[in-house]
Amino acid sequence: MHPFEFPLDLPGRGSRQRLQALHTQLRAAILDGRLKSGLRLPATRELAVALGLSRNTVVAAYERLLSEGYIEPRRGAGHFVAALGAPRTGTPVDGAGVAHRLAVPWRAAHVASPAAPALAYDFRLGSPDPGLFPFDVWRRLSMRAWRNAARTALGYDAPQGRRALREAIARHVAFARAVACGADDVVVTCGAQQAFDLLARVLVTPGRTVVAVEDPGYPPLRDAFAAAGARVVGVPVDAEGLQVERLPAQARVVYVTPSHQFPLGVTLSPQRRAALLDFARTHGATVIEDDYDSEFRYGQRPLEALQTLDRSGSVCYVGTFSKCLFPSLRLGYAVAPPWLRPALVRARQLADGHGDPVAQETLAAFIAEGHLARHVRRMRRVYAQRREQLLQALARHGRGRLDVWPSGAGLHLAATLPREREAARVAALAAREDIQLEALDGYALGRVPPNGLAFGYGRVEAADIDAAVRRLARLLD
Repeated sequence: MHPFEFPLDLPGRGSRQRLQALHTQLRAAILDGRLKSGLRLPATRELAVALGLSRNTVVAAYERLLSEGYIEPRRGAGHFVAALGAPRTGTPVDGAGVAHRLAVPWRAAHVASPAAPALAYDFRLGSPDPGLFPFDVWRRLSMRAWRNAARTALGYDAPQGRRALREAIARHVAFARAVACGADDVVVTCGAQQAFDLLARVLVTPGRTVVAVEDPGYPPLRDAFAAAGARVVGVPVDAEGLQVERLPAQARVVYVTPSHQFPLGVTLSPQRRAALLDFARTHGATVIEDDYDSEFRYGQRPLEALQTLDRSGSVCYVGTFSKCLFPSLRLGYAVAPPWLRPALVRARQLADGHGDPVAQETLAAFIAEGHLARHVRRMRRVYAQRREQLLQALARHGRGRLDVWPSGAGLHLAATLPREREAARVAALAAREDIQLEALDGYALGRVPPNGLAFGYGRVEAADIDAAVRRLARLLD
């Protein structure tokens, strides 16, 4: 049996070039990464038998590689490929010289690094508290889903998502947000971000489609549509949400976070909701309603979702379970109007076929058996306490320094700073004091970004909030 997964082309018996050929080809395999660092090479006797060589030939080849530093011996264990750094993949090429091979939006692509370890006072955005999730319940439901999967012989699944999960989502959003839909209206996605990517694929004609987004707003949505070839235009936000009167007439897609604007936290007013739906109907535009964390509401009746108010099939409602459960679950959904749904399902099929059926069955049971509703009720109380502590601390220590934007839902608050205090600089100084904050200008498209900070309270303990804000206030002084 050949000991390697790649062929070795050796001269026939009697040739004096067999040693040279073996050495050269093993060295090439090490250099180009086919034989990876740390891999144990076959014993000399074993390799000699497999290749029809004398053992002395193999020993001599190994000795050459050893003297050149390509392999290393380990007492009692044999020979191993040495660590040589990154494998060579061909002739080095200057990045600028091959940039034309990439589509324009990807030539300056930047991959976000994994999140750094959290600081002591963790006010990062979009992160729920993982320590309070009922993992014992999730584990039990997951094991049941796996047992059922083993009995039904898993094959390719439906790109629209498991029927049980779509039915559970339809019931959930009808109860929680009065969104009128059935299972057939729901398309399950790998998080809300995949929903945005699929919508960009089916709604954008490259170079022609104008997409209006909130400014400041959610950068990954902007990036998904820009990568699809759209012209992305920022529209200002104030205390009533998106300034609908400033929408460009040529906009054919409008993205909004009406329940809890990201990142300022304000709610889109009833008058502007009506005006936005009228704009969509008049101009033939599609509204993407991102309802990312409105399960958590505090002391006020929520306004109806745009999808509930829509009478012209203009709204695609997007939701996620990343905020009410945990982000690594990677399950979201879109409630799409009938004209949009077939294209969305086909795009999902072309993108990745379908999602994880076991995770979908687990979540379906988690919702159907009432665990999601119970967990949301519990976490709403926890987050309400943290939010109140944060508001009190900002009022107590931040008066004259931090002006809080009105917000009645979600997992974060935003506050503006005096003009002379640059938010990015304050956030950097806060990090040195073990306080993790985000500056609002990182979410802006416009030339005059908001000067302020965002405070997520999903991961910070209520008992730590006052001390953190007091320390921040000292920095501002």
